Amino acid sequence: MVEPVDGILAAHNAFRRDMEQIDAAALEAARGREGLTATIERFRFLNEVLDWHAKGEEMAIFPAIEKVAPLVAEAYEKDHRGLDVAFAELSDSYAAHDPLRIARATAASRFHLAMHLDKEDAHLYRIFRERIPLPEQGMVMGKMSAHIPQERFPDVVMWMMPLIGHQDRENITRIWQMVLPPPAFARVKEIIKKAIGSDWNELTRRIPTL
Repeated sequence: MVEPVDGILAAHNAFRRDMEQIDAAALEAARGREGLTATIERFRFLNEVLDWHAKGEEMAIFPAIEKVAPLVAEAYEKDHRGLDVAFAELSDSYAAHDPLRIARATAASRFHLAMHLDKEDAHLYRIFRERIPLPEQGMVMGKMSAHIPQERFPDVVMWMMPLIGHQDRENITRIWQMVLPPPAFARVKEIIKKAIGSDWNELTRRIPTL
């Protein structure tokens, strides 16, 4: 059975995959390969989504964790500030049009982001899953997701779905199907269909109610 945390883990996998692709493109660009600008520039949208995600965690997830595991969330908030610095350096590097500096900045961002997400998956969200009652988990996740601007939600769906695997797609789609009003989910469903192309057949096999 899908649980609220599964949606977070799917988002984390999208963050990892996008940052890996951006970093790989930056390295190839530093070696002189052309035509990779569009991939590297995805860091701008990734940073936007990461900012919404981090604010949601700080306003909803971390206070919930503090009640059941005091002092745990503080270290993760410090990670967020470190990631802010890393992505600011990436933005400055890109503005300077320095391929080597950009590649160094994407490598640093990828490393720190991966470490942070791995820790959250193994520790923070394990505590969340095991110590917070399931109904409360859903309410907390609702507060967290409210930090995504409503008008940008279609962009998030379009960005996320191609970056994750079949199981993550199934999990996040089932969550949206449960929590969104039917008209809203119908719109999201069309975005998903557009985002994943021929993989739509596999998703409908996994979720026949689509």
